[in-house]
Amino acid sequence: MALRAPAIGIVVGPQSYHRLPLLLEEHARTRKTVIETEFPAAQKFDALPAPGFRPAPSAFLTVQEGCDKFCTFCVVPYTRGAEYSRPAAEIMGEARRLADWGVVEITLLGQNVNAYRGPGPTGSSWDLADLLSALSDLSGLKRLRYTTSHPSDMTARLIAAHRDLPKLMPYLHLPFQAGSDRILKAMNRKYTMARYIRRVAELRAARPDLALSTDIIVGFPGETEEDFQETLRAVETVGFAQAYSFKYSARPGTPAAERNGQIAGEVKADRLARLQALLSGQQAAFNRSMIGRKLAVLWEAAGKKEGQLSGRSPYLQAVHAKGERSLLGSIGAAEIVSASQNSLHGVIKK
Repeated sequence: MALRAPAIGIVVGPQSYHRLPLLLEEHARTRKTVIETEFPAAQKFDALPAPGFRPAPSAFLTVQEGCDKFCTFCVVPYTRGAEYSRPAAEIMGEARRLADWGVVEITLLGQNVNAYRGPGPTGSSWDLADLLSALSDLSGLKRLRYTTSHPSDMTARLIAAHRDLPKLMPYLHLPFQAGSDRILKAMNRKYTMARYIRRVAELRAARPDLALSTDIIVGFPGETEEDFQETLRAVETVGFAQAYSFKYSARPGTPAAERNGQIAGEVKADRLARLQALLSGQQAAFNRSMIGRKLAVLWEAAGKKEGQLSGRSPYLQAVHAKGERSLLGSIGAAEIVSASQNSLHGVIKK
C-alpha cells in the first residue's frame, strides 16, 4: 500500500473504526502506513460510547452487518465481511434507551437484515421475527420498520410478523434486482422470479395493505432486450409504491466486472429510462390512491413553508400539512387532499 499510494497514512476497515484514535497515534509515532482491515467478530459496538440524547422521533438501530450471499455485482461481502448479528439483549437495551428519550419509531438496519440470527437473552438463537416481537412489547415505541431484506431470507415466521404485529409498518423494501431468471442466476441471487412473486403473494395475504419498494439493476452483463422485458413484466405483475433503479456499474474485484457481454452505456441508459417511466407511474398512482384517506402520520420536523409540518405515513411517504410545532414527535391523523410524485399533502384532523 505504501508503495502504491504513499500519500495514504491509514487504511481502516468498517469493523475497526472504533480504533481510529489508536491508529492515528500509531501513524504519528511511526510515520508508516497503518493498515487494519480485518473483520473481527464485531466488538466495535461494545467499544462505542452510549449515544446521547436524540430529539428526533425516529431512529435507526443497527442489528446486523455483513453479507454471505456473494451476489456477483456486489462488494458488500468484501468490504463489510461475513454476516454478524448483534446479541438481542444489546439491541433491546439500546431500543429502551431510545424509547426513554422520546423515540417512537425505530428502523432496524442491516446489509441483509432479515438474515438476523443473534443470541437471545437465554442463549437460544433469535431471528428477526423474534426481535420484532420483543421490540413491539416496549412501551413508548409505536412503529417498527426494517431494511434491507433479501427474498431468500423472507421466512414464514417473518411473514407472520407482518400479520401479527400492529407496530410493524405496512411497508417493506424487498429488492429483486432483475426479472429474468437467467440474469438472476448470473447475479447469484439464489431465487427465481416466480419464487419472488410467491413471497409477495404470501406477504400480501398476511398484510393486505402492505406496500413494497425494491431495487432493480438494468444492463447487467449479458442482459438481452428479452431479459429486460422480463424485468418490465415483473414490475407490472408486482406493482411497487417506490423503487430504486440503477444502470449496472462494474465494481472492481467482483465477478461480474470481469464478465464478457458488458452492455453499452447508451443501451443501459435507454433501458433505465423505460423502466423508470413505468416505476414513476406506479409510484404516482400509489400516492394518488391515498387522496381522501386518513393516514396516521408521525410528525418529524418543521416543513419548508411557514406553519408547515413534515412527517411520514405508515407507507414511508413524506406528508406535509399545516400544524402547530407542538405536534412534533407525535402521531396523528391527516386527511390527504392531494398527492405529488414524491409526497402527500394533508389536513390535520383532531
